This record gives sequence, structure tokens and C-alpha cells, in this order.
Amino acid sequence: MASELDHDCPNCGEERTFYRTAATNLHLGLKTKWACPECSFGFIRINGDISSASA
Repeated sequence: MASELDHDCPNCGEERTFYRTAATNLHLGLKTKWACPECSFGFIRINGDISSASA
């Protein structure tokens, strides 16, 4: 799995490169935590499909 992800950051207002801060396997799939190095905004993805970024 990649340790970098290009994603829109709502705090910075532009696309940033997020870095993986943690990953663990759950019964739903792989849970991955991502963080913006500029402002520390973070979000969680589960199996790449379920995301807390839009919540």
C-alpha cells in the first residue's frame, strides 16, 4: 500500500499530499488514517471505499 495520497484538504483549500499515519485490519477491511503535513487535518478510509473526509 502507498504511504502517500493526493487529496483535497478542506483546511488548506487545495490538493495536498497526505501521508499515511496508521493502518490496521478490521472485519470491514483495511482501515487507514491519513494526515495533511501542512495543517494536520486527518481522515480515515476503510478499504479505500468508506471515507470520513466528506463527513
